[in-house]
Amino acid sequence: MGIMRAARLIKMVLLLQSRPAMTAAELARELEVSERTVTRDAQALSEAGVPVYAERGRTGGYRLVGGYRTGLTGLGRGEAEALFLSGVPGALREMGLEDVASAARLKVSAALLPSLRDAPRAAAQRFHLDAPAWFREPEVPALLAVVADAVWDDRRVSARYRRGDGEVERDLEPYGLVLKAGVWYLCARVREREPETEPKAAAGSGAVGSAGAGDLRTYRIDRFVAVEVLKDRFHRDESFDLPGFWGEQAERFARSILRAEAVVRLSETGVRRLVHTVDPVAARDALAGAGEPDGHGWVTVTLGVESEDVAHTQLAALGAEAEVIAPPSLRARFAADAARLAGLYRA
Repeated sequence: MGIMRAARLIKMVLLLQSRPAMTAAELARELEVSERTVTRDAQALSEAGVPVYAERGRTGGYRLVGGYRTGLTGLGRGEAEALFLSGVPGALREMGLEDVASAARLKVSAALLPSLRDAPRAAAQRFHLDAPAWFREPEVPALLAVVADAVWDDRRVSARYRRGDGEVERDLEPYGLVLKAGVWYLCARVREREPETEPKAAAGSGAVGSAGAGDLRTYRIDRFVAVEVLKDRFHRDESFDLPGFWGEQAERFARSILRAEAVVRLSETGVRRLVHTVDPVAARDALAGAGEPDGHGWVTVTLGVESEDVAHTQLAALGAEAEVIAPPSLRARFAADAARLAGLYRA
């Protein structure tokens, strides 16, 4: 039996084990094969001693007889070790899911072949994820576990969060949680339309994104003041792509704060260091529009910056590998810095 088919048969057993019954069409869709192949695979499993039963008729399908359970003996070492890498212990603990995850890992460990029982220890010895950024103490938002329960159970919430100097209350459909550099965010759909007279949320406030009923927005969990989980569930849009949505939101937010520009000449070293000095989105856009190098190998770029003060701080890290051309006020600040440094080192 080929490796691909063996893996498919194991997946078929696991699918049937997780549900009361499945139609041939459902299995074909999950396994990405034809219904004819599903029929042949079911017969092969039956001949191998796996009690797969086929029910005829319009509502028929396939199911396992007698509470049959597989021992997951199809897992290889790499698969078993990767399985124990899939959880983020700190994040699970913060969401209140540590006990559930621990129980699941124990059950999987018990089902593994004896030769794979050391997979959890091997994975833990080799990989560890430390999500918070350097030089900051991670803070767990008080309402994170409540929000996580609502996300997991697709329940609407009534939330009150800080925005600017006041508080705003919204009914939300919580779609997903994101942990970014130690900060938790909620991606949620707004149920009611916000008044058009309200100002757009600032970056440091509770929400970031467009307003309006049905819009998906991003909220910092630590800005929530109160969260009430409602009884009614919402119908999740199954096409929603959380990683894709977050990526688009993060890039849109990064560009939204780049309200000013600076024209800068960069040496070859300056070009390499730029992405580590300024916002990566700003660096990527600037270098994409760069002209040809001059006779000294320097290129001139137009760099999006948050403000002149921020640009001064960021570009100072490039030292003599960057020359600010414009705006004149920013160039003057670097000229003054250079004069002060020259005076210090002459002394």
